Amino acid sequence: MVLRSCWKSRHKNNCGPAPRWIRSGLAALFWLCVTQLDFGCGAVRETKNVVQKDAEFDVTYNDTVTSENQTIYAFNHTISRNKTEGVRVSVDVLSQGLESPTLFVVRQKQAVLSFQVPLILRGLYQRKYPYNHVGRTLCQPPTRAASETQYFFVDVSTLSSTGTNYQLRVSRVESFTLQNSALQRPHPNLRFYSALFVLFPTLVFLCFALSLFLSFQCPVYDLDNNVAFIGMYQTMTKKGAITVQRKDFPSNSFYVVVVVKTEDEACGGPLRFYPLRPDELIDAGNRTKVLDVIVTPAINSEVYVMGMLFCLGIFLSFYLLTLLVACVENKRMNKKREVFQNPADMSPAETGKTPASPYEYGSFADNGSTLSSEAITDSATSTDNNYRYLERSLESVGRSRQESLSSVEEDDYDTLDDINSDKNIVRTKKFLYVSDLSRKDKRVLSKKYQIYFWNIATIAVFYALPVVQLVITYQTVVNVTGNQDICFYNFLCAHPLGALSAFNNILSNLGYVMLGLLFLLIVLKRDIVHNRALVRNELSALECGIPKHFGLFYAMGTALMMEGLLSACYHVCPNYTNFQFDTSFMYMIAGLCMLKLYQKRHPDINASAYTAYACLAAVIFFSVLGVVFGKGNTVFWIIFSVIHILSTLLLSTQLYYMGRWRLDSGVLRRMVYIVYTDCIRQCSGPMYIDRMVLLVMGNIVNWSLAAYGLIERPNDFASYLLAIAICNLLLYFAFYIIMKLRSGERIQCLALVCILFTAVVWGFALYFFFQGLSTWQKTPAESREHNRDCIVLSFFDDHDIWHFLSSIAMFGSFLVLLTMDDDLDTVQRDKIFVF
Repeated sequence: MVLRSCWKSRHKNNCGPAPRWIRSGLAALFWLCVTQLDFGCGAVRETKNVVQKDAEFDVTYNDTVTSENQTIYAFNHTISRNKTEGVRVSVDVLSQGLESPTLFVVRQKQAVLSFQVPLILRGLYQRKYPYNHVGRTLCQPPTRAASETQYFFVDVSTLSSTGTNYQLRVSRVESFTLQNSALQRPHPNLRFYSALFVLFPTLVFLCFALSLFLSFQCPVYDLDNNVAFIGMYQTMTKKGAITVQRKDFPSNSFYVVVVVKTEDEACGGPLRFYPLRPDELIDAGNRTKVLDVIVTPAINSEVYVMGMLFCLGIFLSFYLLTLLVACVENKRMNKKREVFQNPADMSPAETGKTPASPYEYGSFADNGSTLSSEAITDSATSTDNNYRYLERSLESVGRSRQESLSSVEEDDYDTLDDINSDKNIVRTKKFLYVSDLSRKDKRVLSKKYQIYFWNIATIAVFYALPVVQLVITYQTVVNVTGNQDICFYNFLCAHPLGALSAFNNILSNLGYVMLGLLFLLIVLKRDIVHNRALVRNELSALECGIPKHFGLFYAMGTALMMEGLLSACYHVCPNYTNFQFDTSFMYMIAGLCMLKLYQKRHPDINASAYTAYACLAAVIFFSVLGVVFGKGNTVFWIIFSVIHILSTLLLSTQLYYMGRWRLDSGVLRRMVYIVYTDCIRQCSGPMYIDRMVLLVMGNIVNWSLAAYGLIERPNDFASYLLAIAICNLLLYFAFYIIMKLRSGERIQCLALVCILFTAVVWGFALYFFFQGLSTWQKTPAESREHNRDCIVLSFFDDHDIWHFLSSIAMFGSFLVLLTMDDDLDTVQRDKIFVF
């Protein structure tokens, strides 16, 4: 009727019978409905035979299930609100039918758990491991009543028409609850800083996973492929630990799940060889792990406070000690100033000397100059006519000091014709003195070396900001996902605070910042004193001692502070991808120290800031390449070793000839000529013996390090590169000290104390550094095998002690560089040897 009505509504003038094709469609539709009805009736008639059984705990049920029947086991048990009990469902399928597995569904009050047997778990390269014996642990549903009887059902079904034999056993888990009084009755001091330690010591290498479900909700994921879904997760082999903050489990309860992995490869173990065939099932064997689970309360707020005060107290004591030494030094400088200061009642005409310009270094070519030997006299006399020193009056000196440094360029002095003609003469003399290499205008060099500080400050800002953002992202990912395998902490001594997982490793870097700032203050004080001496035209400041340039010292102090900041950022989440944060400024510190040592006796020819930082940038670039591509890559090591050796040869040539050589197309011709004239035509020794000894030793050390890297190919390329820089620095420092003593100079008491103290501290620092509490060169599970307990105040571990001692040792090393030539403050520069 509906069809006819619709037809009539559209064709009101035609009310005849419906066309034949419509009647055929209705007949087909009617036949289809009858067929489906008949099929549904047949399906109803073929419904499975459902059998429900009342089951009991600790009883093994042997039964068979087919596609025509389904068995339901009903269990009831009494649960208590104040007691948590675990229920274990164990299933063993005796048949070998893999085409139609048996499905087990456990229905609880507020959760449903299902699994199939045989259970197929996938490993590396999609390998399949079947398990015919499966055990699952049921979590206890929450209840508000003091005691309640609840039911749960186990449904067994399959699609196999031949039938599957199985065994089912449900039992209560003994020792399901890990008792801990700190959890059940929280102490008032544990409210904010409280955490839990979960320790798993064992001696057998077998990879397994640990997961903590902090929500205490059902179901609990306890399979290899889903154990990392919720909560905190980490892999381990022999031991491990997880620190949990109380804020993460407000219910004072959480689940601890331990699952043995199907393969050891995830923990760095070997992968057994199997022929890789599609859909081939592999027998995993009997993988059983026996372990101990220990839950203990973590440190309280008092330990946190004591750790912070301990850290601050150590480094504030250096501020107090520096203040005392500064007072003593101030008295000594006042006495020395009285000795070397011009008498106030004598004019320059009476003294017989022309006032010195505060912008000119070196000795004065006057009759009053006193030289130490005939060789020095000859040197000064031979260069007297070439060196036309500018003499200014006292009034012009005062006006010149008010001029801006920005108006002076480094080339202003070198553009004079006499300097250009004398460079090759002066710098290639057999015996050089500081006066020969300190002829440039002071304003030029002050501006040149101040660039070191401003450049490193700019680098620090642009380098540090992305680093801070990156490590914050890392820490956020760890906190959100709960994956403890992202960061390589010492989990046995990792104390969280707020969002930070290892606050103690970050706090211990405070020493770099505080001592770096203290060094900057010391340098600033010396800079101010020196500038005041120049204003007073003191002879000791104008023509005595090593030329005072503080730009590199400022750069060194800034680098030390940045090392502390970036090391703290690295320890927010130490891993493979951000290790260069911890070493970048270590390279800069080593390079700046070598530059400062060289600058002391070669102020005019030291490298510019742009060249120095470009070379350090190349070092950091190779460091990143080595970390990414250097592990086991023979081609990379060959290229790096060749570059290392060539760089050593070029630098040796630059140092030996004081920069008076050219790298151009004729360099090979000149090398052949020198070999012919000095070795073949006549055998003559090197002109600069001391320099040659240093450079030969340096080349031996660097070539040996290059050969070691090429043969051994160490995994930690960043540390290997840092070792090269430190070895060269130590070699140059030892050479400097030996040559200083050989030249008749002495080391003052303060500098000697700094040297001895620094050497002892470096020794202890390196001992703690090589303890190796964690390593990102291995898997996270293997790294945890190196974890150790705290050793100081139950708060700091060995690596924290390394941070303390290394920051102190670096500060002491900087003081050595600052004070080692104080004995020359009263010696004229034309009597100070260059080496």
